[in-house]
Order: sequence, then structure tokens, then C-alpha cells
Amino acid sequence: MAEQLSFDLPRRTARGRADFFVSPANAMAVALIEAPGTWPGARLVLTGPAGSGKSHLAHVWAARSGARIVAAADLTEDAVPGLATGAVAVEDVPAIAGNGPAQAALFHLLNLVQAEGHALLLTGRKAPKLWGLAPADLQSRVEGAQHVQLAPPDDALLAAVLAKLFSDRQIAPRPGVIPYLLRRMDRSFEAAADIVERLDRLALAERRTISRALAARLLGDRGKDESPREGQERG
Repeated sequence: MAEQLSFDLPRRTARGRADFFVSPANAMAVALIEAPGTWPGARLVLTGPAGSGKSHLAHVWAARSGARIVAAADLTEDAVPGLATGAVAVEDVPAIAGNGPAQAALFHLLNLVQAEGHALLLTGRKAPKLWGLAPADLQSRVEGAQHVQLAPPDDALLAAVLAKLFSDRQIAPRPGVIPYLLRRMDRSFEAAADIVERLDRLALAERRTISRALAARLLGDRGKDESPREGQERG
């Protein structure tokens, strides 16, 4: 059988609700994103490790509510009145700790969005109490919002994440690749993103499809747990 070739196709990140796999690790967050009317004070803080789905869920919420999405580091005082005319999602809030102008803009935004009666979603990796925002009133208001955390992935979620990462790159790995990776990779979203990127680069460099044998080579596990057919692919 001729080897299927890999091509450097554009990456298209899918961020619709149907593209988000629900598991016990994220079920509570999904439930809250889908029911913003239940947020106390119309505010929610969503946290979780890199790659856990914070931005994806922010986009799901924005599509449902018509909210605007802005990176915290891009906030300015001049932009606040326009943003506060509707629901807003502010991503990666901890990134502005120590950034006086951006923190002042966020404080203004919190106050104005609340006065206008709109909902506000804030995201970050760590728990809000560790965000280190100033002034103290800003930090306390963030800590006072309802908080939901995306937990580290279970097997079902990690498998779905790997499948989505491959799909975003328009890659169809051979059967057995994802189960093989699950048995050997670090149990984190960051590790999943890293290994898919490295497999993509290796497959492109060698003009090969992504097989279990290729994954074994990448992980330094060559010769282990691969079928005879996969071993022949290297020839």
C-alpha cells in the first residue's frame, strides 16, 4: 500500500459548542456557560490549565450571548464604554498583574458592565486569589465572583482533545495512534498540544502519515508496542 502523504494545510481551530467534548473534568463549567442567568451578580471566573478549553468556552458563550471577547492585555480606558454596551469576556486576566493602565481599565469595565446590567466572564489559569491584581478593590471583586475550574483531563477528555487537535490541523492519524499516545504521554493539555505539533512537523518533514510507529519514534519508544505492519512502514 502506498504511503499516505502529509501536507502543510492551514490550521482551523473549531470553537463551536458541538466541538467541545463534555466529561466530568469540565461538566460544571459547561453547565454554567450554558446558563449565564444563574451567575451571581452576572459574573463568572473560569480557570484551568493551558489548553483546557477556557477560550473555547468563552467563544461558545459569546456566540450564545452576543458577547465581545477581549484579551485583558488589550484593555484600554478608551475602549471600556464601547465594550460595556453588552456582555463581555475578558481572557487571561492574570497577564495584566502589574500593568496599571490595563488593571484600571478592567476595574472601570467591571463597574460599567454591572451598572449596565450585562454579564461578564473572566478567564485565567490559576485560582482568582492568585491573580495579584491591584487595586485591592479590583482583586476583591474578582474573588467575589462565582468561580468554576476546569480540571485536568480524564482519559475520555484527553482522547477527545487529541482528536480535536489533529482535526484542527486537518490531520487524520491512523487508527491506534490516539490510544497509543494516551498510554505514554504526560497527562496534560499542554502535553497533548505539544505532541500533536511535533508529530505534525515530523510527518511533514518525512512526507508520511501519522502512524503508531511514527509516534513511537517521536516518544523514544521505537520498537515497542507496534504491529509488524507499522514496523514495515519505516522501510
